[in-house]
Amino acid sequence: MSASREGIARRGYRLIMRSVRAHPVPHLLALVGALGFVVTTVGIAWLLGWITDNVIIADKAERTAPAVAAAMVVGISVASGISVLMRRWFLAMAELRTQRDWRRALLHRYLDLPMDFHRQRDPGELLAHADSDVNTATMVLKPLAFAVSVLVLVVVTMAVLLVAHPLLALIAVVVFPALAVISRIYTRMVEVPSAEVQRRVGEVSEVAHESFDGAVVVKTLGREPVEVERMRAASKRLRDERIRVGRMRATFEPAIDALPTVGAIALLLVGAWLVGRGAATPGDLVLAATLFSLLALPLFIVGFFLEEMPRSVVSLDRVDLVLQRPVPTPTPAGPRLLPEGPLDLEIEDLAVGYGSRLVLDGVSLQVRAGETLALVGATGSGKSTLLETVVGLNELSRGSIRLSGTELGRIDPDELHEAVALVFQEAFLFADSVVENVDLERGSAPEEVAASLTSAAAGAFVNALPEGDATVVGERGVTLSGGQRQRVALARALVRSPRLLMLDDATSAVDSVVESQILANLRRDLDTTVLVVAHRISTIELADRVAYLAGGRIVAAGTHDELLALDDYRSLVSAYEQAAVP
Repeated sequence: MSASREGIARRGYRLIMRSVRAHPVPHLLALVGALGFVVTTVGIAWLLGWITDNVIIADKAERTAPAVAAAMVVGISVASGISVLMRRWFLAMAELRTQRDWRRALLHRYLDLPMDFHRQRDPGELLAHADSDVNTATMVLKPLAFAVSVLVLVVVTMAVLLVAHPLLALIAVVVFPALAVISRIYTRMVEVPSAEVQRRVGEVSEVAHESFDGAVVVKTLGREPVEVERMRAASKRLRDERIRVGRMRATFEPAIDALPTVGAIALLLVGAWLVGRGAATPGDLVLAATLFSLLALPLFIVGFFLEEMPRSVVSLDRVDLVLQRPVPTPTPAGPRLLPEGPLDLEIEDLAVGYGSRLVLDGVSLQVRAGETLALVGATGSGKSTLLETVVGLNELSRGSIRLSGTELGRIDPDELHEAVALVFQEAFLFADSVVENVDLERGSAPEEVAASLTSAAAGAFVNALPEGDATVVGERGVTLSGGQRQRVALARALVRSPRLLMLDDATSAVDSVVESQILANLRRDLDTTVLVVAHRISTIELADRVAYLAGGRIVAAGTHDELLALDDYRSLVSAYEQAAVP
């Protein structure tokens, strides 16, 4: 049965049990505190009834000392306070630990899922899952222990009322099931609107993330009014859905709140009539009325519990859509499989797709250890996808990739990350210092960082920064130019001394002179195999061989001079030459 058709109660039960199984001790201690509240609540009601009969209206000769009664009230009140503190403390602990677990699970799943998953989703949606969805999913845990204890309190109240008089118990028999029926109707009606609210929250997050992330584009193109209108429209849709849910709550909450009060009034009327006839004592009436009045807040909490369950279930469903997605089976850690020195690369009949569309189809390629191979092709030919697949970012639809004879899937991820480095055209830098962006907490020696910056032709401009390599570059490296960001990102790859280095147009923002210097530095300083996506004739001519891609396939491979015999290749290279002419 699908989650959308399965009952809210059953899905809510599974949500609760996931938290209880993960953190049984705080849940148990919270329940003990809640049951202590039940005991003290009944004790207070009984004590007030007893005081009525034995202190207030009793004959003077038979009256119990008021000091004794006061001491009993103080004792029970202290015990009640301790039980409330215990319930709240441990229930909050269980809730926050559950949020921590689900956020960690989401984070690890985000990291483990292939790039195809992230390409299909806006980052704002993923942030909404980890933030508002997790918070909302655990809202039902807040009143959990209290709600369970209220069920016990209702049973005890029914028993006490039955002992006092069957007519008093009859009032409870009418009120309590009515509360259950109203809550059941509400949970069914509010499920779909609650799901829509959570979807709209994700939509608002997406719009906000895009606007903030693209702040430079928004400002330079004067799109501020457009972005404001997008946010206004998304917020209006969210507001409308929340108002829709709010109207439902405004209809049902007063009924849930009012029923215990109506029951208490009926109980007082019937109880006064019974006392007048001598069928019950004043103490019985005080006991029953006190229990009913004390039940008002707990029953409201139960109502809150039932009201929050649909929202929590819907939010957890959204989280589970991510957690239940299959991830590639991790390669168990084992002996190192890759040899020292430059790696050779063999690709055979490779097919990679985004969804149902194949971007690479039937790619076969061999790169010798220590060779520099240039990948050339028109936009959309699959060059970037090929490099991303070699580094393990994409799932293979067909074919195989071998590094120095070892299947890519057999290599431990840590060993793969150490041996293979990919530098993207869009250089991402963290809001940290240059040295931290290069080192990424690997513990590299300062001279290693400096050498990698020199190899990436970044040493000169980094030394000229206000604080040298300790200069903080701002979010995404906003204080650096595009070419400077690319060179720092390249240094980040070089500091690891990769044995297979892949450059996805990673020097496109630097001039041809600097690019030639960088490639010469790589040949001089690194003993590695290089794959470079090239759009400049100078870069292509520096490569040992060229692989020409078109339509997701390797059309030809050879030296640059050999491939000039192909009309399509020659036309593409000529276009590169013309674009390079100022």
